[in-house]
Amino acid sequence: MNMTLSITPLISLIAGILILAVPRLLNYIVAIYLIIIGLLGLFGAGNYNFR
Repeated sequence: MNMTLSITPLISLIAGILILAVPRLLNYIVAIYLIIIGLLGLFGAGNYNFR
C-alpha cells in the first residue's frame, strides 16, 4: 500500500478549522471551502475530473 501525504491540503484543513474559531460570515464561507479542499486533497479525491 502506497500512501502519500501532501502538505497543502493539510495546511488548508488546519487553516479552515482555525478560521472557524473566529466566527464571521466570510470566515465561515472561507473555512468551509478550505475544509472541503483539504479533505478532498487528503483522501485523493483531487484525481477526479468533474466535467
